[in-house]
Amino acid sequence: MPVDETLIEADGPWTHRTVHAGGVRFHVAEAGDGPLVLLLHGFPQFWWTWRHQLAALMEAGYRAVAVDLRGYGTSDKPPRGYDLPTLAVDAAGLVRALGETSAIVVGHDWGGLLGWTMSVLDPKVVRRLVPVSAPHPLRLRSALFTDPLGQLKASRYALGYQLPFLPERKLTRKGGAAVGRLVERWAGPQWPGDGVTRVYREAMRLPTVAHCALEYYRWFARSQIRPDGFRYARQMRAKIEAPTLQLHGALDPCILPRTAQGSSRFVAAPYRWRLIEGAGHFPHEERPEQFNAELISWLSDPEPDR
Repeated sequence: MPVDETLIEADGPWTHRTVHAGGVRFHVAEAGDGPLVLLLHGFPQFWWTWRHQLAALMEAGYRAVAVDLRGYGTSDKPPRGYDLPTLAVDAAGLVRALGETSAIVVGHDWGGLLGWTMSVLDPKVVRRLVPVSAPHPLRLRSALFTDPLGQLKASRYALGYQLPFLPERKLTRKGGAAVGRLVERWAGPQWPGDGVTRVYREAMRLPTVAHCALEYYRWFARSQIRPDGFRYARQMRAKIEAPTLQLHGALDPCILPRTAQGSSRFVAAPYRWRLIEGAGHFPHEERPEQFNAELISWLSDPEPDR
């Protein structure tokens, strides 16, 4: 069955276009004028996960840009480059390609890990940081070793992604049914509806997307015992100087709230932690009104508190 590509570049109060950065072609959905807010998605999603925020940020006076990360949606899908340092270069280059020297970076899941990484490796490009359902990478790494019955158990799905070929087939067969089940399992109650899961199922069925998406997990796992991983871990010990708002679903079964909460130790700037009650791993979609209120209130505060 062919992919329904009308779902991949859905219409709305935004404009679809292509932006070239660092030799990679990125698809973005853009709405509004004002300070740039770069929206970075996670797994198993793509730019559409930010549809509620694109509209709300536009109305609040921001220029919101949601991107399909390398390997996702209709962005380029090169054979390599799915490590966090390379992805951080992608995102920083994208900010500059959009005509800005810095941006407010909002990232969910892998997009959040990417935001943390940008804040260390290219700090001048991150004006403010909003990780969503995403602990600091070193905090996640630590929790996988020190919390075997908690975060390690919650992350056991990722162990299966280390196998070649088979995980890609599981994600895409039967119309991407496994993607729908995964989103439902990670979400809180009463979300998502069939229409939402259908979009993500179709997006994962685009050629090579499943393989590229799993390469993120493969790099993170395998780098733990490789020189590039040791180098990355050393770099990430640097304190983050961007004001940070960390948002997390109180019912998240994928990244436990207690794992994410320990991230404050890596932030030297003003830091705020907020739990979104009733939400699972996707608080920006499950509770968009509450999420948007927290985000826009914090962005409008010229001196965010600790």
